Amino acid sequence: MLIALHLLVQLGLLVRVLLRPNRDPASRIAWAVVVMVLPVAGILSYLLLGETNVGKGRRQRLQQVVAGLPDVTAAAGMETATRPVIPDHRESLFDVGRSISSYAPLGGNQGELMADSNATIDRMVEDIDAATDHVHLLFYIWLPDRNGTRMAEAVMRAASRGVTCRVMVDDLGSRSLIKSGLWTQMGQAGVRLGRALQIGNPLLRVLTGRIDLRNHRKITVIDNRITYCGSQNCADPEFLVKARYAPWVDATIRLTGPVVRQNQHLFATDWMTESGEDIGHLLTEPLAVPKPGFAAQVIASGPTAYPAAAPEMFASLMFNARRELIVTTPYYVPVDSLQAALRAAANRGVDTTIIFPARNDAFAVKAASQSYYEDLLRAGVRIFEYKPGLLHAKTVTVDGEITLIGSANMDRRSFDLNYENNILLCDPAMTKAVRDRQVSYLADSRQITQDMVLNWSWRTRLWNNALAVVGPVL
Repeated sequence: MLIALHLLVQLGLLVRVLLRPNRDPASRIAWAVVVMVLPVAGILSYLLLGETNVGKGRRQRLQQVVAGLPDVTAAAGMETATRPVIPDHRESLFDVGRSISSYAPLGGNQGELMADSNATIDRMVEDIDAATDHVHLLFYIWLPDRNGTRMAEAVMRAASRGVTCRVMVDDLGSRSLIKSGLWTQMGQAGVRLGRALQIGNPLLRVLTGRIDLRNHRKITVIDNRITYCGSQNCADPEFLVKARYAPWVDATIRLTGPVVRQNQHLFATDWMTESGEDIGHLLTEPLAVPKPGFAAQVIASGPTAYPAAAPEMFASLMFNARRELIVTTPYYVPVDSLQAALRAAANRGVDTTIIFPARNDAFAVKAASQSYYEDLLRAGVRIFEYKPGLLHAKTVTVDGEITLIGSANMDRRSFDLNYENNILLCDPAMTKAVRDRQVSYLADSRQITQDMVLNWSWRTRLWNNALAVVGPVL
C-alpha cells in the first residue's frame, strides 16, 4: 500500500514537472531525474525547492506597489536633457533591457569605477557623511565586520543629524548582522530597518513560498543624486565567513545623473513591498539639470519578472558583439541559449574571453561550470581562472563601448531565484575603465587550454558532468 502510494506521488510530481509552465527542458529533465533517482529526498526537494513561488500575498503586494509608484521611464520635463545617445546597432540592447523592467535608457549620466572593495566602502561612507536628506541602502550580505561596522556607524551619524536613513538587508544573506548588536544599535539610532524576504518559521515559510528565493541586490541611493551598482556586498574583502576563498574581488561603479532615479524606483519597490511605508514622493522630486554624459539604464530581474529575462539580456549582449567580448562571473551554470550565444560569438570571429575564479566557494557550481569548458574552448572562447582570490565581479564589456555591471551571476540561481539589479551603459570611456579592470585580472589568471581539459581524469569528468545534469536544480 505504501509503495503504491509512493509511486503515485512520484508519478504526480513527474506530471507536475512536465506541465509546469515557464520551465526550460533542461530544468524539467533535471527535476525528473532527482524525483526518480532519489525517491524520498527527491520528492521532498521538489516540494520545497522545485517551483519558483514567492507567495501569492507577496506577489500581490509587489504588483500594487509598482502600479502605485510614479512612472520613471522618462524624466518628466527633462526629455531633451536626458535623451540618450546610442548608436543604432546598440539600441536593441536597451530595448531588451526595457522589456525586462520597463526602465528606459537615459542620457546625462557620469560614472567612476571604484578601485577596489575597500575604496568602494570608503567612498560610500564619504557620501553618507555628506548626505542631507536621505540614505537608502540594500545589500544581500551585510556583515558586522570592519567595513560593515563603518557603514553602520556612518548611517547612524547621518540619522543623528536628521537625515532619513533606510536600510534593508536580505533576511538570509545578512542573518549575522540581524542577530548582532549592530543591527539593534542602528534601530535605536533612528535608522529605519527592513528585512527582505523574511524567513520566520521555516516550517511555516515553505507553505507561503520558496524559502531560498532571495534578494541578491546591492543598491545605494543618496539624496536622489548618487547611486552605486556592482557586485560589492557590505563587508570586508577578507569575507571572514568564507575566509579560505578570500579576498573577494569586486567591481562597483559610482554613478550620478538621471539613472539614479531608476535605482531609487527599484529600491522603493522593494522597501514598500516589505515595510509598507510609502516613499513614492521621492520619485517626483525635481531632478537637477543633467550634465553631458552617457546613456544608462537599470535592469532589474527576479522571480516575479518574466521567465528567462536575465539570460536574454546576457545573450543579447553576446550576439551584439562585433569585435570583442569580455565576461567576468564567479558562477556559471548557464541555460542552453546562453552557452550557445558565447560559442556563437567566438565562432563568428569575436575575440571572446571569460574569466572565472580558480577557487570557488560553491563546489557544485564550480564542477558544473567546468563541464562547459570543452564546448566553449572548441568554439574558440578563451577561458581564464583568476588565482589570488574569489573573483566576484559580474561584468560584461562589448567592443569597448557597452558595459553591463551589477549583481547578477550567470547561473540558474540568478536567472530564476534571486532578485538582481544591473546597469547597462553605452560609453567608450566608462567601458574602457571596466575593460582595463577586466584585463588586469588576466595578469593574475591561468589560461585554461583544450589540452588541459582533455587530460582531466575520467573521475573529474564524471563528477563535473553529473553535477551539470542537475545544474538546473543548483
